[in-house]
Amino acid sequence: MGIIEKFKNLFFGGGKVTVTKMVTPLGNSFQLWGNEAYNNDTVRACVNARAKRISKLTLKHVRETTDDKGNKRLEVSPIPYMRFLLEKPNRYMTLSDFLFKLSAVSDLAGDAFALILRDENGLPMELYPIPANAAEARYNADGTLYYIFSLNNGSRWQFSDADLIHIREDFYSDQTFGTGKAQALAPLLEVAETTDRGIINAIKNSSIVRWLLKYTSSMRPEDLKKNAKEFADNYLNIATDAVGVAATDAKADATQVNPQDYVPNASIMSKIPQRIMSLFGVNEKILQGTANEDEENAYYEAEIEPWVVRLAQEMTFKLFSRRQIGTGNYITAGSFNLQAASIKTKLQLVQMVDRGALTVNEWRETMGLPPVEGGETPIRRLDTATVETTSSGGGENNAESD
Repeated sequence: MGIIEKFKNLFFGGGKVTVTKMVTPLGNSFQLWGNEAYNNDTVRACVNARAKRISKLTLKHVRETTDDKGNKRLEVSPIPYMRFLLEKPNRYMTLSDFLFKLSAVSDLAGDAFALILRDENGLPMELYPIPANAAEARYNADGTLYYIFSLNNGSRWQFSDADLIHIREDFYSDQTFGTGKAQALAPLLEVAETTDRGIINAIKNSSIVRWLLKYTSSMRPEDLKKNAKEFADNYLNIATDAVGVAATDAKADATQVNPQDYVPNASIMSKIPQRIMSLFGVNEKILQGTANEDEENAYYEAEIEPWVVRLAQEMTFKLFSRRQIGTGNYITAGSFNLQAASIKTKLQLVQMVDRGALTVNEWRETMGLPPVEGGETPIRRLDTATVETTSSGGGENNAESD
């Protein structure tokens, strides 16, 4: 069994392994197991907001060449194996699943890794996110970087950086790894957890002892329970005919108990989710899907586009050789649609179809319509043409049409 099959078996549970979990203490009374921050409702909503949008991206292999006359030529998905890899990274995941997982892991942990499995010729054939709870970076004597991973199933694996897609978040303090949000989230989650538990305890305390009966003479325990039950049935049961007044004789004094439970006010409770959302760069409109196209575009440029750029650059330099990159091969990542745009904006894109900037099918995709035959061929209105420089006038004139 080769290393590829061994990794697949370990990744998907083939064989018996001993599973251990890393525990990260957060404060004196709360602990998070691994990525349990994802179990917080606000954190999960923030992570999913970006991951769901990134999962809609499309990866394309583009080859850009220049002919002898200096004209640029673009080929999209010219190599079949690369097109298959970018459409379905591995046999168990769609591209949407793959991108969602990379985004979610990198958003929480600060680093996301995907292993590149290659065939006997060194060509990439599958991509697998690495389910690791710890990673260690080391260098060989010649300076080659490699990582040692502790996987979630308890095994340890070593891979070269050349065979890994590595996405970093908040690349600040460490030379190799990004910075996760655990340290910044810890106090916020502790306050949120404390607040939630305080509300739960306040609700539970609403059913505790409300009245204290103090008898002037000693009584047997069974008589105390009997008298307390009679008092509750007579004066605390809403189904009785009591008028809201409790009467006792000289043998007992009835004292009402008012528990003092602290419950944070609404303004304090609302600030914690807002601080968590600020940490992830989102707001309530983004989370609830009510943002308009300008707000969605602002969120895309601030949070999604930087991640997309990192992914495209990392995949380009890891999936292609230096020679292939030198001959114009690269990976692009983009939505290739304008689903966040309004109907008015989408209809205005028809002008781009008339000028050849968009194909008919690309425009139909923004409208949520299926492609049509012949829609991949750019078209141009007859009253438009390419701009050329004449040899006599030295200016730019429209090329003559037949």
